[in-house]
Amino acid sequence: MSLNLDISTATVDDLAVILKFIEDLAEYERMRDGCVATVEKLRATLFAERPAAEVIIARVDGEPVGFALFFHNYSTFLAQRGIFLEDFFVKPEGRGKGVGRALLAELARIAIERDCGRIEWVVLDWNDLAIGFYKSIGAKPVDGWTNFRLTGEQLLALASEQPESPGTTR
Repeated sequence: MSLNLDISTATVDDLAVILKFIEDLAEYERMRDGCVATVEKLRATLFAERPAAEVIIARVDGEPVGFALFFHNYSTFLAQRGIFLEDFFVKPEGRGKGVGRALLAELARIAIERDCGRIEWVVLDWNDLAIGFYKSIGAKPVDGWTNFRLTGEQLLALASEQPESPGTTR
């Protein structure tokens, strides 16, 4: 069964959706008390003249089911920009259907287009479901850290994946 999946860059009209994803992620990570984001703060940081981060949103049949919030970092060893995936969340009803993989594939394409050398993120040690998923796409844990990285062949492989649904856009 093919999903009517669309992945697009968030706009200022998506602020309430982004905030809801952040709150849902904070709840999932057992950190809801530490989440103080507001629509106003998100507007000021994500849609300012010099945005601090960017967001892509996955929608199935027009309904938001996942998001990725990211920004550029820099590797002195590569002498190249990278992408740091700050937040990544797929609603339970979207899990196991390719939504997360499609979001990360889109992020990999963005990294390749921008000549980034890698994508990095962190995951909570107890989140075995996420860790298994990340390993399944070729991400490797960084020794001594619980960071994951897509680089080289794995980054290229994920970026080259074609969406299963003709409705997937950027």
